Amino acid sequence: MEGERRASQARSSGLPAGGADGESPGGGAPFPGSSGSSALLQTEVLDLDEDEDDLEVFSKDASLMDMNSFSPVMPTSPLSMINQIKFEDEPDLKDLFITVDEPESHVTTIETFITYRIITKTSRGEFDSSEFEVRRRYQDFLWLKGKLEEAHPTLIIPPLPEKFIVKGMVERFNDDFIETRRKALHKFLNRIADHPTLTFNEDFKIFLTAQAWELSSHKKQGPGLLSRMGQTVRAVASSMRGVKNRPEEFMEMNNFIELFSQKINLIDKISQRIYKEEREYFDEMKEYGPIHILWSASEEDLVDTLKDVASCIDRCCKATEKRMSGLSEALLPVVHEYVLYSEMLMGVMKRRDQIQAELDSKVEALTYKKADTDLLPEEIGKLEDKVECANNALKADWERWKQNMQNDIKLAFTDMAEENIHYYEQCLATWESFLTSQTNLHLEEASEDKP
Repeated sequence: MEGERRASQARSSGLPAGGADGESPGGGAPFPGSSGSSALLQTEVLDLDEDEDDLEVFSKDASLMDMNSFSPVMPTSPLSMINQIKFEDEPDLKDLFITVDEPESHVTTIETFITYRIITKTSRGEFDSSEFEVRRRYQDFLWLKGKLEEAHPTLIIPPLPEKFIVKGMVERFNDDFIETRRKALHKFLNRIADHPTLTFNEDFKIFLTAQAWELSSHKKQGPGLLSRMGQTVRAVASSMRGVKNRPEEFMEMNNFIELFSQKINLIDKISQRIYKEEREYFDEMKEYGPIHILWSASEEDLVDTLKDVASCIDRCCKATEKRMSGLSEALLPVVHEYVLYSEMLMGVMKRRDQIQAELDSKVEALTYKKADTDLLPEEIGKLEDKVECANNALKADWERWKQNMQNDIKLAFTDMAEENIHYYEQCLATWESFLTSQTNLHLEEASEDKP
């Protein structure tokens, strides 16, 4: 029964059936890696918030029993096990629905901040109820992201929107900013909910269900300041040492990430510039309609013609505004999300390298007998398990992420292309209708002038 449960966990997480250490039930070969091809997409946009340090390190004990941080925290209730079977047989079936809405401003003597209502509906047995409603602020989302990175250092955690805090500005939260952030936070939580491993993280469950005071109490249960400082010191030491022999597949993966980051940032900048120019064009075109109306008042012979021109301009303005809305709501957020993903991927690779660097340092110490040789073999064995587990988790998540990325970007650009075609067809039809009516009018006038 235990073997079946572990196999079920592995299938849902993309890890080998042997468990978190990446081995088969019989101690066989580890999970096969992906090709990691670096020639996939040629795409570029913004940077992550500098507050989100990239020196995050796996802080669990490196024993084999603690390797569960790399595998999903699977529920044990019968209903949850049934849900897992449903996920395998019907991959489109969801049992966790999350909505982020109703932003609310809070002003205190110290700060101004926004909270968002989060409604969770689920049929999972490990939840105490089928529906929860809580309010969370941006700092709470940051805490969740940090906990997910700590528990799963080599899984690709969805990115959060940047802070965009401008010090000294009380009214920095305008409606557009709040709505943009709300949509990004909604996507962040739903991407976690759709992830085969992250969706069962205990901190994620607490984030969705705990009241404010319960969440605050839970946050205080984390490692103390000295422990976090120790983790940071070890992370810095590992990064300074570097990785001597990074596996070829991770070299290819790193090259892909660097190229992807350059291209997606370029696409983001171009998209932002196109939107800015489109906005300027729209603002200028809006003035032409009223100008033609005023002009018609002083031209008795051209009254109808000038009013028709103003009407055509007005219809084209509305079509342009609709296209701009599609650009700002469909394309720009997708491109920018993957800019942030590129930063997340660099952080994931750095954490993987830190784990391997820690192993390399122990192997070097044993080789040159720089430490107690009686304890080093046991520590090296544990670190080898940790490295293998980290590698397997990243390889499995990497393929999943690439497929999602391809689908998201392809869909965004395809939808934008269709929207552009519809826009130009609409504007063309507007002016063709105007020209046809003017031609017919002139023909009628010419026929009336004939004797």
